[in-house]
Amino acid sequence: MPSTTYETLHERMLTETLPNGLTVHLVPKKGYSKAYAVFTTRYGSLDNHFRVDGEPEQRVPDGIAHFLEHKLFEEEWGDIFHTFATNGASANAYTSHHRTAYLFSATSKVEENLETLVDFVQRPYLTPENVEKEKGIIEQEIRMYDEMPFWRGYRHLLENLFVKSPVRIDIAGTADSIREITPKELLKCYHAFYHPSNMVLAVVGDIDAERLMTLVRENQAKKQFSPPRAIARYFEDEPTALNRARSEIRMPVSRPLILLGWKEQHTLDGLGQLRRELVMQLVQDVLFGHASALFQDLLDAGVIDESFSCDYEVGPAYGFSFIASETDEPERFETAVRETIAKAIADGLAGEDFERARRKQLGEYLHALNSPEAIANQLTEVAIKQADFFRVPELIASLTLEEANDALRGHYQLDHTAASLVLPSGEAPAEDEE
Repeated sequence: MPSTTYETLHERMLTETLPNGLTVHLVPKKGYSKAYAVFTTRYGSLDNHFRVDGEPEQRVPDGIAHFLEHKLFEEEWGDIFHTFATNGASANAYTSHHRTAYLFSATSKVEENLETLVDFVQRPYLTPENVEKEKGIIEQEIRMYDEMPFWRGYRHLLENLFVKSPVRIDIAGTADSIREITPKELLKCYHAFYHPSNMVLAVVGDIDAERLMTLVRENQAKKQFSPPRAIARYFEDEPTALNRARSEIRMPVSRPLILLGWKEQHTLDGLGQLRRELVMQLVQDVLFGHASALFQDLLDAGVIDESFSCDYEVGPAYGFSFIASETDEPERFETAVRETIAKAIADGLAGEDFERARRKQLGEYLHALNSPEAIANQLTEVAIKQADFFRVPELIASLTLEEANDALRGHYQLDHTAASLVLPSGEAPAEDEE
């Protein structure tokens, strides 16, 4: 069985691609009380326009990947959560823009829970009745998120940034789009994207890796799968221009919330996306991190508080970043951010700031190695980008200041900055987009 030892990190990973195409990664962590497993497919909310080799091109309703995530937990006899709970495991799942993941953590009965995980994901139970019932449940979930100020502001920001990319649409879809979903469409998407060759399984913890690999081999050998087929995903060309520069909505919040965002278009492959993500994390840390002049100045002046955050996301054909905070002075916040970015574009990042951010990034990576949960989630996230999670330190070490400054200047186009504001209900916005 192929096994790789990462001497510097004191880690070992067993990897095998089974005859049906499923890739399995097992990471033994001696002495850890909890085991954590993630079973993920390269299928997310963006995949609403695709073609499977040998079949016609397909367009499906928004939110269908998230809908499938919900439905797979239902069996003919009841809810699979009960089985996990009986075996002492905690189970969950999530859908992102580019993948869906099913997971459990357990301190015992890892083998039983692993079989449960692999079996229920590979055994869809869909009927007209249970699909129709789920629509009401997901509509309630959409309404619940719509009542969260940050989520509303974030969704409006993506709608402001993107004109055509499906990243502008809520991962759960809309109330209208999910009403269009049928069992036939769910099965069509399931068979397209849940083939073992499009999936990755990872288990991390104090496990008998050889025994678990045998268990997974035997489990998969008992099942029948069609031959793997290539999947073509289609995305419309995203214009450079924003959909709109600004939106303002009113909600029952005590302080205004402002989000500023920037988008990018690219043709990067999976490894290129990972490298871009790492370098943009360094750029954001230098510009906006807790050690930055911007953060300290705004915090000392009382303009921002612990709600301050920033992030960058990259996926197939898209990338975007945002910076956000609750603040009583949104105009002052926006001006300070714009001035910080403009100065960085003109002067470039300082070498010592870049190296400090790189050391911090590496430290955070090494800290994550203490968590089976972090390893399993990041390992599968990196694996679907055709990269090795345990080689990430080498990627971090290879990043250059020149590369960071190129990314900075390419990403932050100040004349293409989108703003999303959530204002207290009693304060009339200048222009209500709602």
